[in-house]
Amino acid sequence: MAVEIITREDLNEFRSLLLTDLKEIFNSNAKPQKQWLKSNEVRNLLNISAGTLQNFRINGTLSYTKIGGTMFYAYSDIEKILEANKINAEPTLFK
Repeated sequence: MAVEIITREDLNEFRSLLLTDLKEIFNSNAKPQKQWLKSNEVRNLLNISAGTLQNFRINGTLSYTKIGGTMFYAYSDIEKILEANKINAEPTLFK
């Protein structure tokens, strides 16, 4: 029975390879996001009510385009709003 010693460098290399493989898997399975979303899609994405979405339109928080009776929202605008309101967490464990 042969004994093989594993060093920290071996573990770091394995970790790097594993992370690279996982990134490839996640990126290959990601379906492209639609550019324009309807109201129900935005409500489901943000987990908000129709009234909250209406308030976002009224107070100018979220831009929209109305064609006929259908409201459309740019996915990029939603991402910008989420980024602008992002609060960075500060880890408190193991300080």
